[in-house]
Amino acid sequence: MNTSEDAPVARTQGHGLRRDIAMLEALGSPEAHHFGGLGVNRIAQLVGREKSQVSRALKALAQEGLVERDPDTLEYRLGWRLFSLVARTSESRLVRVAGAVMHRLSVDLEETSHLCVLHDQEVRTLLSVSGHSYRLREWEGRGVPAWTSSAGPVLLQGATPDELYVRFGATDEVSVPALWARVRQAQVEGFAREIEEFEPGLVGVSAPVHDFRGRVIAALNVTAPADRFETRLDHAGRTTAQAAATISAQLGWDPGGSR
Repeated sequence: MNTSEDAPVARTQGHGLRRDIAMLEALGSPEAHHFGGLGVNRIAQLVGREKSQVSRALKALAQEGLVERDPDTLEYRLGWRLFSLVARTSESRLVRVAGAVMHRLSVDLEETSHLCVLHDQEVRTLLSVSGHSYRLREWEGRGVPAWTSSAGPVLLQGATPDELYVRFGATDEVSVPALWARVRQAQVEGFAREIEEFEPGLVGVSAPVHDFRGRVIAALNVTAPADRFETRLDHAGRTTAQAAATISAQLGWDPGGSR
């Protein structure tokens, strides 16, 4: 049971938390994003607190990794730990939302579907689902070079040619102009194809999954032996794109409002 002495302590802690949240919101504002961070004076103005109070609070948040200070400009920005927490939460929700949709897709196409994300130069599988109500964990966590999979051009849709050169330019195995052409084609068609780029005898399709901001955060992929799947690639691509759009809608994406 709470005593009468506990209430003031709880109110003080809650007030302090709200003030910390206000500072984090200021560092997540368009202004902070535009300038790459904010100084103590500006943060104090935005949250309506004394500079000395804000400085002490920011140092405490920095020690926990929730904010970080640029050693050159001395400005603060959101920290690695906060982004790590958000990333884990978003990825968990993505997998949770995608599972049922992927099962229906696998039943429709009678093939296994995969949920993939981009990691450096690789496409990695987060989830694999068959049409028989079980997960195939053989691929989960594995990565393949992004240029060998139809998921690669889909996941790279937000990149510019210069960014592709930075990411892949030192790799002799990939032609950046050819990869850029595949990225553009995937944008036009709404899905990407792969025809034996990854492995002889395998073909596949991938379609983009968007978050609520419209960013491509994952690719929905179906890959199968060419002898039973190659003639169905166009139909499979459209079907996979519809499934990916369903996942995106459940994540809050509104195509009309995002463009």
